[in-house]
Amino acid sequence: MITGKYPNLRLRRNRKDSWTRRLVQENTLSPNDFILPIFLIDGSNKKESISTMPGVFRYTINRVSQIVDKAIKKGIPMVALFPKTKNTLKNDLGTESLNENNLVCRAILEIKKRYKNQIGIMCDVALDPYTSHGHDGLIKSNQIINDETIEVLINQSLLQAAMGCDVLAPSDMMDGRIGQIRKALDNSNFKNTQILSYAAKYASSFYGPFRDAVGSKSSLKGDKKTYQMDFRNSNEAMREVALDIKEGADMVMVKPGMPYLDIIKSVKETFKIPVLAYQVSGEYSLLETAINKKLIQKNAVYESLVSFKRAGANAIVSYYADRIDKILE
Repeated sequence: MITGKYPNLRLRRNRKDSWTRRLVQENTLSPNDFILPIFLIDGSNKKESISTMPGVFRYTINRVSQIVDKAIKKGIPMVALFPKTKNTLKNDLGTESLNENNLVCRAILEIKKRYKNQIGIMCDVALDPYTSHGHDGLIKSNQIINDETIEVLINQSLLQAAMGCDVLAPSDMMDGRIGQIRKALDNSNFKNTQILSYAAKYASSFYGPFRDAVGSKSSLKGDKKTYQMDFRNSNEAMREVALDIKEGADMVMVKPGMPYLDIIKSVKETFKIPVLAYQVSGEYSLLETAINKKLIQKNAVYESLVSFKRAGANAIVSYYADRIDKILE
């Protein structure tokens, strides 16, 4: 028996039925919030499983349309292309990144030819899928060299833009690359090509399955801590984002996603710029493995995705994007 004065306001009144919960909910998810990554491989008519990423596959160019068809049907605005380059095509300089017949370039041409502008294409600007050492930049005297790497990234950006890429996504974390890429794009009449900067990309332990998917895991020598961010820092992320906005970034990415919700929130509140989150391969594989082992419920995926929106993300790169209709059910 409750005695004495009781509060007039009972917050549970707004939770008592489904209709009232829906009425007052603060964040929602829709297919418009997602970007679907697609892994590419050489060959024909192949769909190749990735052992570290259950439910995710690599596709040959002639099978990419099957994935894009579904993405368009589900209402997903954009796909992101990532290649698994043959080891025989890799070298210390990552020259395959500048080959107009590489996997990414051929995929861009195929998608644009078939779909025009029904769906956007995002391309990674970095060298790690193409280098024999697995790093995002060139190496000299055992150091990742910044300015020389940017020269290659500029040419990679111009090539991808010429092929028809809509959104260039420099993920390398070299200092000053956004401004140099923007200048080169404008001077080459690619003024409308967008730049999504991986502005706050951390040197994280959550990237392992992705590196397996693009074939750089076994070749990576050392770590990426001299150019990707220290996961113990947050103020530094604000400085990185501020610089990239000043240099011309249209959107910024925080990567990884869930372990860095505080960074997403701070960036959004501080800069009011479109902020994207990447639910990276390690996050995906942990969730999917736990679901398959019935350690957690499937609804955990929906809950994790909503957390990005709650933190302030405009969109989410997620390997669950191709199943978003089922997740939203």
